[in-house]
Amino acid sequence: MEKKLVYFLCTGNSCRSQMADGFLNALGSEQYEVKSAGLEAHGLNPRAVQVMKEAGVDISENSSNVIDPEILNRAHYVITLCGHADDHCPAISNPNAVRWHWGFDDPAKATGTEDEIMGQFRNVRDSIKAQIEKFVKERQVHV
Repeated sequence: MEKKLVYFLCTGNSCRSQMADGFLNALGSEQYEVKSAGLEAHGLNPRAVQVMKEAGVDISENSSNVIDPEILNRAHYVITLCGHADDHCPAISNPNAVRWHWGFDDPAKATGTEDEIMGQFRNVRDSIKAQIEKFVKERQVHV
């Protein structure tokens, strides 16, 4: 069975899309090929790596990538995770692609003490995980 390609898009491919990428790889890699990218590549956010490690998912080897038109046009699902990426996502020429927007606050913009900032990262991480679990459960193929 061919794996369906899921392409997570964000502005900088540093936090939210990386978290979604990590969770879908952890929870659905037998069913999905998972890629993530941004309108720009801002590098992997160390706090995102840390909170994902706390959740048992290692994204430390992930790279921050700019949207690749070839991957975009062969994706089965194109999922934007921030409003800016949703508004500025390049046109998708694949008529069979399903495009969704799952909006999450940008934890990289959190302010306050280190504990408060990490709390924001954990909240966004947990919200993304819940959305990924729902995505996988709703599309499970029963053999």
